[in-house]
Amino acid sequence: MMQYKELLLIPIIMGCLYGCANERVATEITPEAKQEITLPFTADWESLKQHQTPEWFRDAKFGIYTHWGPYSVPAYYTEWYPHGMYEKDGFRKKDFFGHHTKTWGHPSEFGYKDFLPMFDGAQFDAEEWADLFQKSGARFAGPVAVHHDGFVMWDSDLTKWDAKEMGPKRDIVGELEIAIRKRSMHFVTSFHHARNWSLYDHDSSYDTGDPQYAYVGSMYGPIHEKRAPHSEEYLLDWQHKIEEVIEKYDPDLLWFDGAWGKGAFEPYKKDFIHNYYNKAQAAGKEVGITYKKDNLPEGVGIKDNERGSMAELSPEAWLTDNSVMSNSWGYIKNPKYFTSNWLIDELIDVVSKNGSMLLNVGPDRHGKIDDESKKRLLDIGKWLEMNGEAIYGTRPWTSYGEGPTFVEGGGHNRRKGEFTAGDIRYTTRDNDLYIIVMDWPENGVATVKDIWSELQKNSTEINRIEMLGSGPINDWFLSETELKVTFPQSKPCEHAFVLKCELVK
Repeated sequence: MMQYKELLLIPIIMGCLYGCANERVATEITPEAKQEITLPFTADWESLKQHQTPEWFRDAKFGIYTHWGPYSVPAYYTEWYPHGMYEKDGFRKKDFFGHHTKTWGHPSEFGYKDFLPMFDGAQFDAEEWADLFQKSGARFAGPVAVHHDGFVMWDSDLTKWDAKEMGPKRDIVGELEIAIRKRSMHFVTSFHHARNWSLYDHDSSYDTGDPQYAYVGSMYGPIHEKRAPHSEEYLLDWQHKIEEVIEKYDPDLLWFDGAWGKGAFEPYKKDFIHNYYNKAQAAGKEVGITYKKDNLPEGVGIKDNERGSMAELSPEAWLTDNSVMSNSWGYIKNPKYFTSNWLIDELIDVVSKNGSMLLNVGPDRHGKIDDESKKRLLDIGKWLEMNGEAIYGTRPWTSYGEGPTFVEGGGHNRRKGEFTAGDIRYTTRDNDLYIIVMDWPENGVATVKDIWSELQKNSTEINRIEMLGSGPINDWFLSETELKVTFPQSKPCEHAFVLKCELVK
C-alpha cells in the first residue's frame, strides 16, 4: 500500500490523495524545494503532543456509533462471541463453546466464517440510520469499521474478508460516510482490530487453524503460538487498514479500542498518526484520535474512559463511550437497556466535567436498529431539542457541580443508581451559567449549596434566571450558604431541568 509521507503540506499537492507515494511526489519537486518544507508534525511523541483537540469536538458533545458485524448473527451474550465459541474452558464465565456446539455445531464443523451468509444486511439503510442519529441530537456519528474479529466493514483492497465481498455485500462505511456528512455531522470510524492477534484459539481442527483461512489480512488473523510476539506483517496490516479507511473516507475522528499500547505497535502508530495529522493540517481540517488507558502518551490524542466518567472536572477535553445496553455492545437476544433518564443524566455529567459522550447501538444481522434503542435515542434528541444550549458549544465552569450521588472516575466505573434533585451540574457559555438539576424536587424548590463560593471565584453574580422550555423565574434567592429556586408548577420536559442564569460582573 502506498504511503503518504513528508510532502503532504506542499501547496502544489494540497489535493493529493492520502496514499500518494514518496517516490512519486519526490519527482515533482527539486531537492532545493524539499529543504524549504516544514512539517507541523513528525513521527515522535513530543511533536505529536502539540496537536490540538478539534474545536468541533469540544463543541459537539454527543455522538453515535454502531457495533455491527457477523457477531450479530449468533446474537449470544456479547460481540466477543468469535473468541468464546472456540474456547472449550469457557469465556467470561459463559459457555460459548457449549452454546455454539449445541446451536450451530462443533467449531470444527461450523466456524465463525460460516455466519457470513446469514449476515445479510437486508434491512440496512444508511439514510435511515443517519436520520435517526440526527434526530437523537448527535453531532458526530459513524460505524465500527473493524471489530476484534477482523471482518472489515468497508470495501477493502487489503483483504477479501470485507462487507463488500461477503455478508451484506455493500460498502457499509462508505454509505454511512455519505449519509452522515449529508446531515452536517462529523464522521467517525472506530478500530478494534489490534486484538485480532490474540482473539482466536488456533486449534488445528478448527478453521482458525487452517492456513487458507487464518493469515494476515484475513478475518481470523495469523496462526501463531499463544503469547507470541506480534509479527511485522501483522503490525503493517493493522496500520494499513487504518490508513486505507483514512484514504477512502477521510474520517474526522478515529476512535480506538485497547490493546495497541504494547511496544511492538510504537513505530506503526507514530507513523500513521503523524501522517493523519499532517494530512488534516494540509487540508485545513481539524481531526482527532481517541485512546484508552496508556495506549498513547497523554496529549497526543483524546482520552477515552469506556463506560465511565471522571470523578472531578478534567482540564482536558475527554470522551466516554457507552452503549444503550448495559450488557453488550453488539446485538444480542437478551439485552438489558439503560433508561433514557440514565443516559441523559450520563451525558450531562460527562459534559459538566469537560467531556463528550459517544453512545453505541447494536443493529441486528439484517441491519435493523431495534425499537428500544430507537426510543432511547429519540428521547435524548427530544431533551436536547429543548435543552441543547446547555450542552452544545458549552465549556465547564469552575466546578462541575455537587450532590450526594458518587461518580467514580475511570473506565468501567458505572454510577450506582439514578441522580437525584440534589445532584447539580454546571455548564457555561459566554455570560450564561447553566445549572442543571438532575431531577424535579419534591417540594418544587431546588437548592444549590456551593454556588456562592464559585460565583466569588469569578467575581460574578446572578442577574436573572429562566428555566429552559418554561420561561423566566422570579422566585429565587441567593445567600452565602445556598441558592434556592422555586420551580414552575409544571415540568417543561421529562428528564433533567435546566436553569439558565445570566451572570454579570
